[in-house]
Amino acid sequence: MALFAGLALLGATPMDPVNKTCPANPGWSLNKTMLLTPRKQGDRKILLAEGRIDAGLPDRLNAALAANPDVEEIWVSSPGGDARAGNAAGRIIRQHPGMVTRIPKNWVCFSACNFVFMGGQLRIVEPGGIFMVHMFTRTGDRGTIDMSVAMGTDATTELIGEIEQDAALLASEDNDFLIRMGVSRKLLTDVMYRQKAVAGQGDDKSTRRCLTQAEVLQYNVANASAD
Repeated sequence: MALFAGLALLGATPMDPVNKTCPANPGWSLNKTMLLTPRKQGDRKILLAEGRIDAGLPDRLNAALAANPDVEEIWVSSPGGDARAGNAAGRIIRQHPGMVTRIPKNWVCFSACNFVFMGGQLRIVEPGGIFMVHMFTRTGDRGTIDMSVAMGTDATTELIGEIEQDAALLASEDNDFLIRMGVSRKLLTDVMYRQKAVAGQGDDKSTRRCLTQAEVLQYNVANASAD
């Protein structure tokens, strides 16, 4: 049923044979760092937020919103990036009452972008827009891990402890963030944390999940219509 819902959501877009609820070629921005571009959209002013989330995003977002106080909506397209920067950016957005965040049709918001998007007081996922989630992990920093292995057992054990401690702290921060933003905690427990961090050895090798229109409403990820 979820697959058919995903097909209806994405129309003729080819589906990913590994991550079967998601498009094969996600339409997120390929900017190496998120660009913030003010633009007139009819009689409204919007802010396009496109690209990878880096540690400097919260400062740039603060500056962009201060320079453009008439922005009413923020449109997001991102493959994710720095998780804590995403949380911080979401909290900045929430400081602007009535701010709308939107995932337009054919745009994709993945990973840390989820938390930027959830900062909106009003949140819209258009039909054909993709809210894509995964299990957050700190083990993607292969360079640091490989270096610690080269330094020996003690260094590796210490790093693993740091990763586990930081992952637990990040999970607590994510949980607190969802509560503050009015999003159901079940998004974490029933969806995000049920995804595999790395592809498994069995038949199911998926690591990503794209929510249907019904699910974005069920978990209160979206709380406003696209009309």
